[in-house]
Amino acid sequence: MKFPRLLDAFAAGAAALSMTAIVLVPAPAYAQFGGIVYDPSNYSQNILTAARTLTQINNQIRQIQNQATSLINEAKNLTTLPLTILAPLQAQIRQTQQLLAQAQRMAYDVQQIQTQFAAQYKNINLTVSDQALVTGAQERWKTSVGAFEDTLKVQAGVVGNIDGARSAVDSLVTASQSATGALQAAQAGNQLLAVQSQQLADLTAMMASIGRAQALDAAQRAAAQVQGREQLRRFLTPGTGYIPGNARMFHN
Repeated sequence: MKFPRLLDAFAAGAAALSMTAIVLVPAPAYAQFGGIVYDPSNYSQNILTAARTLTQINNQIRQIQNQATSLINEAKNLTTLPLTILAPLQAQIRQTQQLLAQAQRMAYDVQQIQTQFAAQYKNINLTVSDQALVTGAQERWKTSVGAFEDTLKVQAGVVGNIDGARSAVDSLVTASQSATGALQAAQAGNQLLAVQSQQLADLTAMMASIGRAQALDAAQRAAAQVQGREQLRRFLTPGTGYIPGNARMFHN
């Protein structure tokens, strides 16, 4: 009676082992749900591919944004300055030129200076009459006085241009500080240099007028010395001497 029981126990144990073996068998790599085959390894690979594609798209979007920003900056750098002071500067320069062109008697012309200076100062004819010598001295004096007057006119014009230069500098500095790009800043700087060039031109004109007046005054004094020696020689040269005459102080 005990043997059959052992057989039954053995059979029951074998059955239990067989069931355990069935449970321990690994699951297949895929499953089928409603006719759709699901492969976990293929699904994970697709997820990785989609993630990489999304990253590439994001990188391309960033590149496009950077290119757009660069184009916007280039457009700003190419924007011209909406302010120009060329016309006022040219007007001031023309005014100074007109003052120089109004020089009296002996103008700023090399050919004319050579001719007039030689006639009035360099090659004075000392053989003419006393009256002619006096007339020549008076003409030279008028030329010197006119040169000083011309200098004062040029100085007044230069001083008048200072206010315009100050206004131009203020406008250009403001435009430079609010410039949206490199081109506007460069153009503002170039116009500031133009203002400085105009001021240097005014300074050159003023120094030229002062030098002209001083040169003519020195030439007039040198010619006066030569003429004075000639008149003194004539006065001391023996001749008829003093001849008294009738002098009438009052008219009837």
